[in-house]
Amino acid sequence: MHAIPRKFFFLGAAAAAALTLTAVALAAGRAAAPQNTSLPSISGSARDGSTLVASRGGWAKNPTSYAYQWQRCDSGGGACQPIAGATGTRYTVTSADIGQRLNVSVTATNSTGSGTATARPTDVVKATGTAPANTSPPLISGTFKEGSTLSVDNGGWSGSPSPTFTYQWQRCNATGGACVDLTGASATTYAAITADVGNTLRVAVTATNSHGATLATTQETTLIAPAKTGGGNAISITQVSLPNRLIIDNLRFTPNPLRSRGVFVARFHVSDTRGFSIQGALVYALGLPYSWTANAPETTTDSTGWASISMQPSSAMPLTHGNALVIFVRARKPGDDLLAGVSTRRLVQVPIRP
Repeated sequence: MHAIPRKFFFLGAAAAAALTLTAVALAAGRAAAPQNTSLPSISGSARDGSTLVASRGGWAKNPTSYAYQWQRCDSGGGACQPIAGATGTRYTVTSADIGQRLNVSVTATNSTGSGTATARPTDVVKATGTAPANTSPPLISGTFKEGSTLSVDNGGWSGSPSPTFTYQWQRCNATGGACVDLTGASATTYAAITADVGNTLRVAVTATNSHGATLATTQETTLIAPAKTGGGNAISITQVSLPNRLIIDNLRFTPNPLRSRGVFVARFHVSDTRGFSIQGALVYALGLPYSWTANAPETTTDSTGWASISMQPSSAMPLTHGNALVIFVRARKPGDDLLAGVSTRRLVQVPIRP
């Protein structure tokens, strides 16, 4: 048997080592983390309201999963920051993105590790849609009375994206002019206060979106009534119309009871069904039976709603205990028919005590 030369043993060992190194390199290559071979990309229109779609790009090393993170960048495509919750393949552009650029980073993962690649930023996001436009006016609802809480409804609006709303309550005079902002009254509700009594209220509603702001104002309310009948300053009789009517809600006689046939003063207070004291109403008083007193002229209520009428009993009025002078009282609006319109009538009496 011939001996094998030693050099052949050395060649065999070198070949084995080379084969081992090749196997290790191949194994290492198979176990490497994912590597990006072509950048992710973004498709879609860079306008608010549009939907962008991310493509993951090309990857080597057999990724088993992909994760996405959308980012908002400055107008130059730098200073990118993650957008909270934007981790899907799709992203809907919002008004907050207008004037910025967007991109998306894709992380590919396998059993060895992960790799990340980022798409090129989009163009600067542009605004789409239209500024708000009022299609039906805002409205105030509630009871227009001191202490009551009133509410405002936005009315109808168009515009894209959908607008947000701010509110400013205003106090106006009785005819709806000279409106001023009410400090701190910027909610959808407002509780009427004493200072509002005899005035009107309205609300300025401002709708705002990324295209601008538009103002719409409610109609003025009717007069804010006092919490109690006869409260607050008197309003003019010209501000009383149906379905509101006049009421004779208080009366006083001086003297009371009547002890002679001397002149006495009858005072009558006039309000309306809303509770306002009324200035300028015409009040007429007539004693019953007719022969017991002389006729007195109509008298106009003053700035507090009171009318004072001097009445002269006749000699026909008996001065006996237990009798009473009945008085027919009428309050009306100048120009109305005597017994029509907002007029009211009442029978009252004053006792006779000689």
